[in-house]
Amino acid sequence: MQPTQTFKEESAPLIQLLKLGLFVTIGLIIIVFLSYVLIFLANGNEIFSNPELLANVQFSIPVLKMILVAQQILVFLLPAIALSIFEGRRLKTFYDIKKPRLNLLFIVLMLMLCSIPILGLTAELNQKMVFPSFLKWLEEWMVNLEKQGEETTEAILKMSNIGGLLVNLFVIAIIPAICEEFIFRGALQRIFIKMVRNPHVAIWISAAVFSTIHFQFFGFFPRLFLGAAFGYIYFWTKSIWYTVFAHFLNNGYAIVLAYYFQKQNLPLKQADETSIAWYGYLISAILTLALFKLLKDQSLNNNAESNNQI
Repeated sequence: MQPTQTFKEESAPLIQLLKLGLFVTIGLIIIVFLSYVLIFLANGNEIFSNPELLANVQFSIPVLKMILVAQQILVFLLPAIALSIFEGRRLKTFYDIKKPRLNLLFIVLMLMLCSIPILGLTAELNQKMVFPSFLKWLEEWMVNLEKQGEETTEAILKMSNIGGLLVNLFVIAIIPAICEEFIFRGALQRIFIKMVRNPHVAIWISAAVFSTIHFQFFGFFPRLFLGAAFGYIYFWTKSIWYTVFAHFLNNGYAIVLAYYFQKQNLPLKQADETSIAWYGYLISAILTLALFKLLKDQSLNNNAESNNQI
């Protein structure tokens, strides 16, 4: 007689959310400790006698990029992996790590390309956001935070050759696409679906968290819509690789565009100032919605075929 194999049930969604929060907190503590070590190596004991130096610390760009990679792995990827381990599940099945199909990858590619104009319009409108007078203090805080973020981004995006382009594609496109999708779509969206029992609500909640965590509030809405798009791609295709691919395309496009502008000696801000006719935005919106519908239908067909083969 063969022994009966016991199957451990998953924890309640709230417990999973608390576990994930604990793992993220541990990752943040490690990153803070790592940053202090680097500050100490750059400034010596003076940093402890003069804490005001912390406000003016500037890492070299290579060191900053290494910190960004470490942050992505420690704060996003490893907590998501740890959650699957502590839940007693294989990573492959817990996060739907399935081999992608070329036809769906092509649809995702066209979807991301066609959505560029309408997302650009959303970003332009978001930049014009104005707060009421009693919230001016909040607007000023957000504007200052946005300027600091823009300065850091421009410094990181400085590329003089193909080598710099490839490094930035790895640091800003490949690593975030993998790490952020595993935690925001793979872990958080999965938890919220079980918690609220409504996939649409769960997808938009996860997208809101995804957008908020970047602390760039004048780009909140385009990132919110992007997060929701990634969420629906993951929910329909049942494979995280499609949303990783979509995330990579979004970030990679911005990096390649920045590289092109620098090679042409054009200011990076000019990329945001490019506008098209109103019907261009309308066509973009229609094509984007049509491709979403096509992706959904093709994904349902593929999933049905896979179930019939089992």
